[in-house]
Amino acid sequence: MSDPTAAADVTAPRPGQIKCVVWDLDNTLWDGILLEDETVTVRPEVVAEIRRLDELGVLHSVASRNDHDHAMERLRAEGLEEYFLYPRINWNPKSGSLKEIASALNIGLDALAFVDDQPFERAEVAHSLPEITVVDALDLAVLREPGFRPKFVTDESRTRRSMYRSAVVRDRAEQEHVGTGEEFLATLDMQFTIGEAGTEDLQRAEELTVRTNQLNSTGRTYSYEELDALRRSPDHLLLVASLTDRFGSYGKIGLALVERAGPVWHLRMMLMSCRVMSRGVGTVLLNHIMTLAAEAGASLRAEFVETGRNRMMYVTYAFAGFTEAEREGDHVVLEADLGRIQPAPPYLTVELS
Repeated sequence: MSDPTAAADVTAPRPGQIKCVVWDLDNTLWDGILLEDETVTVRPEVVAEIRRLDELGVLHSVASRNDHDHAMERLRAEGLEEYFLYPRINWNPKSGSLKEIASALNIGLDALAFVDDQPFERAEVAHSLPEITVVDALDLAVLREPGFRPKFVTDESRTRRSMYRSAVVRDRAEQEHVGTGEEFLATLDMQFTIGEAGTEDLQRAEELTVRTNQLNSTGRTYSYEELDALRRSPDHLLLVASLTDRFGSYGKIGLALVERAGPVWHLRMMLMSCRVMSRGVGTVLLNHIMTLAAEAGASLRAEFVETGRNRMMYVTYAFAGFTEAEREGDHVVLEADLGRIQPAPPYLTVELS
């Protein structure tokens, strides 16, 4: 980064690493300071970058020291409010706002980029949260570097912002719901679809392996070409899963790779988007694979590699009835109990395609 306030050893983000760009407002999104001049002028080159990145599936938010209501009113007047998810407009340190945004989006800090005109603000963030990519507001060319450019632009990419906005409404409904969590899930009319991956699924499948960290059983990524070869292999089964509810689509959110040659099937990789962590669909996908193995007269083992971020996937395996069969360092082999396959929860309709 061409930013003198950042640490000297800061490296550029990996290709496609940045999932959300967080913007300052005064002298960044617009020229001028809003509390001093209500006629501040939005910078057209910034708006162009926001819209371009939005088309690629990169999300946007705001971290600004400002009056919240006044700033949001200005964003609405400019037709820009809809682009910003979980904006943090207050008088707190920017680093705290960025942590809250990452938590709300359920993404890692290393998936955030922060754009600000003030050297002090950039330095505060670079010092407190060195994982975050810090960008000078005068150096927007950085936003066209590989770290901000996904390899593929999928259907999920183009609708990612609307899916997150649906999630905001969904989360609000959950907070307002009176009753148990399962009772709330029953109100969602969820439909979970599982099917063999087709050619049209492979771009999103690769994107899932790259973008998913917390619910990736091995942490491994797969290229489009690798996934296509595995999809075509008679000894492998590549499954893709999607989810919808009454608020809209979550898109394709799950992927599983099964090696099925011989009497022992091996679940080489399974992952779920963090957006569906609380929906219980990981266990449903596992139960489907267990059922297929049982019907084929095979036993089932699953590969798990501890990455420091995927503990929830281990819990998902345990909940589905898998137990440790082997362990060598961070690498674990889990064995499924095919005699105790659980039915899908009553709040979920499962469709096999």
